[in-house]
Amino acid sequence: MADLIVKGEVVLTMDDQGRIIDHGAVAIKGSLLVAVGPMDEVLAEHGEGARILETPKGLVMPGLVNAHTHVSMTCMRGLADDLPLMTWLNEHIFPAEAKLNGEMVYWGALLGCAEMIMSGTTCFCDMYLFEQEVARAVDRAGMRAVLGEVLYDFPSPNYGPPQEGLKFTERLIEEYRGHGLIDIAVEPHALYTCSPELLIACRDLALKHRAPLVTHLSENRDEVNTIRERYGTTPVRHLENLGVLSSNLIADHCVVLDDEEIGLLAQRGVRVVTNPESNMKLASGVAPVVKLLAAGVPVALGTDGPASNNNLDIFGEMDTAAKLHKVINLDPTVMKAETVLHMATRGGAEVLGLTGRTGFLAPGQAADLIVVDLDQPHLTPFYNPASHLVYAAGGRDVVHSVVGGKILMENRCLTTLDLAEIYGRLARIAGVMAENMSR
Repeated sequence: MADLIVKGEVVLTMDDQGRIIDHGAVAIKGSLLVAVGPMDEVLAEHGEGARILETPKGLVMPGLVNAHTHVSMTCMRGLADDLPLMTWLNEHIFPAEAKLNGEMVYWGALLGCAEMIMSGTTCFCDMYLFEQEVARAVDRAGMRAVLGEVLYDFPSPNYGPPQEGLKFTERLIEEYRGHGLIDIAVEPHALYTCSPELLIACRDLALKHRAPLVTHLSENRDEVNTIRERYGTTPVRHLENLGVLSSNLIADHCVVLDDEEIGLLAQRGVRVVTNPESNMKLASGVAPVVKLLAAGVPVALGTDGPASNNNLDIFGEMDTAAKLHKVINLDPTVMKAETVLHMATRGGAEVLGLTGRTGFLAPGQAADLIVVDLDQPHLTPFYNPASHLVYAAGGRDVVHSVVGGKILMENRCLTTLDLAEIYGRLARIAGVMAENMSR
């Protein structure tokens, strides 16, 4: 018997067959899906004694994957806008982060988790300071996440001198080994903040523990110029020269690439996360996603941090990604809704190394799913699920969220987090940050 059955007018599986099941249901036992199929069949086989979660005009689908963010930057949302990337980082964000502490990061992460759960994201990849506090927040919220402490060549307010960063990361890996919902990655910040020696050490640590290696790469023209001046080559070729370009690397942004670099990323099996709204807001440029996909490079979607986006809504990111690349390429046939939806679900899970665990609905997969309420003016009439989800739906249309078989949101009400408590804490943190920034 199942513990929970989620019913819907439509079940969008994103499975190998691409099944779309009218009047369907999924059955959950423990943390896993045990059945996905027509409602009558699932109820007949698994319904006795199971709790039923029903939305008359609900669309049941895999939870969305936010493959790159800095979730605790909810504390800094709106703090420094309308600036170039390097000015934004060096003159505003890095000074603000120097005054962060674990409590600020914890409550900022809880706020970000609440925002993501309520907008349909069930899994995310994070890079930030005090990442042990992000992990604690994720554990409390019940989400799935790949997390890593940001590493760079200057002292951290968390672990102190640079040489301690790798030790801290290794302790996190050991602490969360076998957790079930949380995986730890090795995450050097970027090539302009990390020496070749640090990048190589990060590569070796990731390989030692079979952990993902995550870094910002070729985010804008200034970064490319900086790396050329220091090392006489481009960021992608610099990583290739160091032996860091490999199949365990997740490269965030990848905006400034030439055709040869795209081929090199494909050859080495590198996975890419594109962040269109953040790149637009910081005027970093537009990643050549159409070319990357054509070359066979796996690409996922991320929001980047809520200080440079300024939200964590992957529904909005899907809409932006689809339309942006159509206009940049002057071709309405590229980045079809089905392609973008795959990037935000199954493709996102694949990029994060979670293939076979989450990202689509099938027996044996983790029970990570959301329900979208189709009983809305902007979602009527209903012809094509992918089209509606990419071009018409928004995060506020999500009514239920389930991760690992546990209901995290039911009828728009969070079950694991207290929003009033989080809002109160963030109000105090915002006061402190505003005071710090004014000094």
